[in-house]
Amino acid sequence: MGNVGEQNSDIPFDVLSRLPTKYLPRLKCVCKGWNHLISDPIFMKVQSRKKEPVSGFFCQQRFRLGNEDITTITHIPVGKQEAKLFQTVFDFLPEHVVLLASCNGLVCGRSCFPRIDPCLYICNPLNHEWMRLTWEEPKREDTFALAFDPCRDLLGTSTKFKLIRVKQIEIESKALCFSFDIYSSDTRAWKKSEEICKCNSNLYKNTGFYVEGVLHWLTDGDEMLTFHVENELSWLVSVPLPAIEFRSIPEACIGHSDDRLHYVLVSQYGLQIWFLEDYFESKWSLKLSKTLEEMEEQHMMFLYNLRERVTQRLAVDMEPWVDLLAFKDGYLLMRVSRNIMLYNIETNRMQLLCSLSKFGTHSTFCTVLPYSLSLVPLDQA
Repeated sequence: MGNVGEQNSDIPFDVLSRLPTKYLPRLKCVCKGWNHLISDPIFMKVQSRKKEPVSGFFCQQRFRLGNEDITTITHIPVGKQEAKLFQTVFDFLPEHVVLLASCNGLVCGRSCFPRIDPCLYICNPLNHEWMRLTWEEPKREDTFALAFDPCRDLLGTSTKFKLIRVKQIEIESKALCFSFDIYSSDTRAWKKSEEICKCNSNLYKNTGFYVEGVLHWLTDGDEMLTFHVENELSWLVSVPLPAIEFRSIPEACIGHSDDRLHYVLVSQYGLQIWFLEDYFESKWSLKLSKTLEEMEEQHMMFLYNLRERVTQRLAVDMEPWVDLLAFKDGYLLMRVSRNIMLYNIETNRMQLLCSLSKFGTHSTFCTVLPYSLSLVPLDQA
């Protein structure tokens, strides 16, 4: 086939670069020419710049108490008629990991505890590429988020990304604030940002979402923590409805869809999905609203006595009947009792995926990360 870089306009390059990423690994087996083309950094760069929809969710249970980690990681693909679970996706790594963050095809994980010298990993599960990062002053409760935009951060054959560690610290007069440590793939080093954000709330579900250059974390208060990665500026964004609006404790999560940050809520008012229009004015628009009665009527195979079960949670130590796990590209992953459900808000289709016991243990606490396929390469030099 000659030099791939000189034949970007050739038919194989043009056709294969237009295909969904999920088909490409199998197409490498067709012939040596296709394998060479799909493995070429220039092809991977072109393909990685496409906006890939969510391909599935990674789920990893965790114990509520204790220092031992659960090593099993389950991948649940979306868009399948029948639910399939995969638990060997990360077997290419040199050790078991705990998932921390995901962004546009890249995944971050850490060594499982207990371990004498734990480290961090950045990897691409599709092409099995990975790199090891140092982890200074490791703590089990550390929260991380990945910042990677394939439309901007693929330069030449290199992939540029940043890993942000957010920590809650105490400052003068016992006020609490968040600080930020940043690892840059450019410098291959950590630095401490001068930025801090005063906030007395705790991070909730500890999953950071990267949208249009800004990272977002949900807190257990009435606001979200944000961090502009390039400018290193942080501020708080108010959620659509404050806690005073509710008679019982609602369940919420944040996610990314249509290039906007979304806020998903289940409460006495039903299921509501909002998207953020203006960061600095905390202006939200309501995208979807369904009462609990509507939800139950439309999905009676899976939901029953919904109002009673949703509104009976009056204390934070009570386990919610409906727990919102993740939202991405119109798909809402949630736990209903001890079952994992997938709800497509565009088609109004609800699907039973599995019971919690299929994950490996009966713990109801899960880290859930949306994942999009990508051939994005990692420089291991």
